[in-house]
Parts: sequence; C-alpha cells; structure tokens
Amino acid sequence: MSALIDDLLAGKHRALARVISRIENRQPGYRDLVSQLHDHTGSADIIGITGSPGAGKSTLVDKLAATYRDRGLTVGVIAIDPASPFTGGAVLGDRIRMASNIGDMDVFFRSMSARGTLGGLSTATTDAVKALDAFGKDRIIIETVGAGQNEIDIVKTADTVGVLVPPGSGDDVQMLKAGILEIADIFVVNKADLDGADRTVQELQEMLQYQDGGVPGTTGHHGTGDEFTGADPTGPGAGGGTDHGEAETEAEAEGETNAKSEGWFPPVVETVAKDEEGIEDVLGVLADHREYLTSSGEQTRRRQTRYAEEIRTLVQEDVNELVAEEIDRQGGLEGFVEEILAKERDPYEITDQLLDPIQECVDERAGTD
Repeated sequence: MSALIDDLLAGKHRALARVISRIENRQPGYRDLVSQLHDHTGSADIIGITGSPGAGKSTLVDKLAATYRDRGLTVGVIAIDPASPFTGGAVLGDRIRMASNIGDMDVFFRSMSARGTLGGLSTATTDAVKALDAFGKDRIIIETVGAGQNEIDIVKTADTVGVLVPPGSGDDVQMLKAGILEIADIFVVNKADLDGADRTVQELQEMLQYQDGGVPGTTGHHGTGDEFTGADPTGPGAGGGTDHGEAETEAEAEGETNAKSEGWFPPVVETVAKDEEGIEDVLGVLADHREYLTSSGEQTRRRQTRYAEEIRTLVQEDVNELVAEEIDRQGGLEGFVEEILAKERDPYEITDQLLDPIQECVDERAGTD
C-alpha cells in the first residue's frame, strides 16, 4: 500500500486508477489509503456539473476539459452514472460522449456508480476526488446523474456548482424552485441555438431575482456594486434578451440592495457546447467564482461545512453496518417481521431492542468520562 501511495504521488496514472478502484469497490484497506492521501489534498479546484437528463452535461464537461488542457492545466473527470440494480456498477457510457480528450493522459476520466444514493453521489465519489486532488490534478470536474432535485449532494463536494438547464424547459425551471436553485453558483442554458433559449434565460433570471427579494428587471447578474457577482449581464454568453444595465443603475441610485449583493449572485450563461460556443464564458465565470471564494473567505467556510457533512455521512454508514450486524446476531429481520404481523410487538419496540447494545456502549462511555 505504501508503494501504491508513493506511485500515485509521483504522478503515475496506473497507481491512480488502482487507488480509485480500491476506493470504489470498498476493498480492505481503502480507508487507510484515503487517510494517507488527506495531507496531500486541498490544491485542486473542484467543479460540479449537474442538471436534468439531456441538458448536455457530458458534452459540456468534455469541452471544458479540452479547453483547460489547451491552457496547460491537468484535469480529472468523474462521471456519476445511475447504479445497475444487479451489479451496483455504472450503467451508462459517458466516455462515449467525451471524445475530445481520448488519448490525453493529463485528462483522467472515470465513470462511477451513484450506488442508489438519493443525492446523486456516493461516499466513494468524495474519496475518489481526494485521490485526484492528491495526484495533483489542477481541475476536478464531477458530472452527476442528473435525476432531478435529488442532485444536491454535489454541493457537499464541489467548490463551484454549475446547473445546466435545456432551453424551452418550463417544467425543469419550475423544478429548480424546489431545490436545485439554491445550490447553483452558475446556471448554464446549453443548446442555446434551439428555440426557447431566450425565454429560459429570462425565467431563470426572474426566479433568481425573486429568490433574492428583488423585483424582476431591477437587477442584473451583478448584485449592486459587488465585483464578485458573476459575468457582465450585457456581455457574451450572459443570457442576452434583456437589457438590465439601466435598471441596475436605477436600483443603485435608489440605494436598493439585496441579500446576494454582498456576495455571489449566480450568473446565467448561454452555450452551445457541441460547437464550443460559450465555453470561454463559462470558464470565465468559474474563474471569477474561484477568486470570490478565496478573497471572501467563503472557501474556508465551505470546506468546514464539507468536512462536517463528511463526518456525519461516515458515522451514519458505520452505524448502519453495526445495526445490520446486530440484526443478524439476533436472527435476522424475518422473525421480527412475523412478530409485528402477529401484533405481538411493534416496529418501535423492535428498533429500541436492536439499538440497546449501541446505546449501552454510549452510556458507558459517557459515564467513564
């Protein structure tokens, strides 16, 4: 294991692939691997790309990776696919849709399974990101499954989250109100050459302004007077269709401010990823957000939250395993179910019985302290 870690830190891609395989398959010793990698993490910029199926996430990720490579940066890509109900493995072939970087060893691509997690990411994904970070990748891009508003776990892993919305998707925009809206640092209306793109951009802007306590048309992508609030709303790829400059000036003159004017207001960028249109605009916003995170101290706060969530998740996983072992020790669930069906006991009573050994240990530890 020590030699494997040394090879990974030395930049050997074969070692990186082996480490991620051990992590994904939860092979014995994988926790020690991740623990040893932890001290070497923290340098990469981690970008999450999510959105509804068919929005063009894989194509956008492919073009972003290719452009980063043109700039001399190394890239790691993790594509989260739905889990097979039979093997638990990934069932889609994102590699097919990411053809621009085939043969480039400085773009490391890996498909991973969501393994049934509602948030679209598994714990293994977080650990794999650490491996890519320790390896020395400059940019790590995570593409989520894209199954709707469950795609929220990405905010616990990525520094910057981009949400893709296809044009003419009124239902998708309505869905965003229920959850994903809050996690986006940038909205991308991909396939902007199709009908309905301008309307989708307008709907997103209006939703963001309502969420921010403003009135549609009174502010642009910038908050009022903050340099870290997204791209110029009158610039290329910024949505077009509506001139917010004059209204924004009026809002400033009236002294109006909103909650996000002191921080980051998510811009809406239009792209046609398959033709590489708008890719530079997306990268520009990503760079702006990276600067904002660093200068505002938000990067530190997000990482504190991230590690707190990771601890909670790992504790929950381990406790679940302990409970599963206790269920097996007491003869399995079937006997308990029969008792419930016979009205001899109820689920709460059985749950208390199963958790009693753990509770006793906790109480004993608390008593000794």
